[in-house]
Amino acid sequence: MRIFLPFALGYYLSYLLRTVNAVISPALTEELGLTAASLGLLTSTYFLAFALAQIPVGMALDRFGPRRVEAALLLLTALGSGLFALGDSLGSLGLARALIGAGVSACLMAALKGFALWYPPERQSSMIGFIMAAGAFGALTASVPLEAVLPFLGWRGVFWIIAATALLASVLLLRSLPDAGRGRSAPRGSLGNALQVVAGIYVTPAFLRFAASSAFFVGGFMALQSLWAVPWLMHVNGFDLGQAAVMLVVLNLGSLCGQLSIGFMGVWLARRGIEALALLRWGYAGVLVVQVAILSSTGSLPLLWFVFGMLSAANSQTYLAASRAFPPSLFGRVSTAINLMAFVGAFALQWGLGLALDLLQSQGYGLGTALRFSFAGLIVLQAVSFLPLLRSSARHSGVAEG
Repeated sequence: MRIFLPFALGYYLSYLLRTVNAVISPALTEELGLTAASLGLLTSTYFLAFALAQIPVGMALDRFGPRRVEAALLLLTALGSGLFALGDSLGSLGLARALIGAGVSACLMAALKGFALWYPPERQSSMIGFIMAAGAFGALTASVPLEAVLPFLGWRGVFWIIAATALLASVLLLRSLPDAGRGRSAPRGSLGNALQVVAGIYVTPAFLRFAASSAFFVGGFMALQSLWAVPWLMHVNGFDLGQAAVMLVVLNLGSLCGQLSIGFMGVWLARRGIEALALLRWGYAGVLVVQVAILSSTGSLPLLWFVFGMLSAANSQTYLAASRAFPPSLFGRVSTAINLMAFVGAFALQWGLGLALDLLQSQGYGLGTALRFSFAGLIVLQAVSFLPLLRSSARHSGVAEG
């Protein structure tokens, strides 16, 4: 608990901040007069900054350890949250959200690095499931509970509370965690050598096999969960904001149940030879089926959104599945490389969906129809990116340690 709980609080904050705009977006749109594309761009600056931070974060985690890296970055999260609370324009809010994205960019990767250092291999899937469950709690907080307190605190008051919590999380990490993996961090080579190793990761078949699915499945889920699920529910299914917030709770409860299932069953599955790649394949196949059902409104909507969240819990296994083909000392750099693809995908899809909606509406389509076309396009991209995962497991990458 001394190791897990500080990581869990950090990732709870990360996911809360990732999804908070889904509920406050109507207030932001009304107050600032935003178009769909502007709203998508504002929200996605989190993902862009998060993605840009992944390469230096991966190098820092392998060199300095998760304690120092995540504690320092959470101070940036607190600063960004305070600036967001003070923001009064698209530019100032976008800058603040970018600082938040950079600040929480190590919350999951630091936890995974810590688990790789301080837990045995057969417990990795379980620990990833538990830390992702902490993120699901953050997403749950950013749904009905947030919608309930907005009339009292306003979105600015919410961000002041988040800023204070980020400061607390930074202090807990510094006081509770061991330092730098007790000497097991990466060797201190030159910066040039470290960059060469990172570049080598990005061109290996073992990495490329997971890159597209990470962008379109992980990134696609984040784009929907953090913004576009609410417009879908309101303009396709005819819900009001309160009903849409309830459906976000259903989605996030499904995600929480999926992550807890992996957490409790991960060790049992690993001992029976069911590894991360198998969980990834079955989860993504199910996600495709459920999304088609959501697109066609076939079946009970609460059940579909719950199962969608539950099956999307497989997203967490992509980090472990990809890293298994690389030396353990590269875990931080490999996992952040995969995370980079996820957040580039989330940025591109979240903004791209907004652009597509504006374009389709300019051609005379209603918002509901435009959302259907855009969601169908995402499903096609996901189906294509799923194909490389069906190949037999790749052999060791051969990337040198450094």
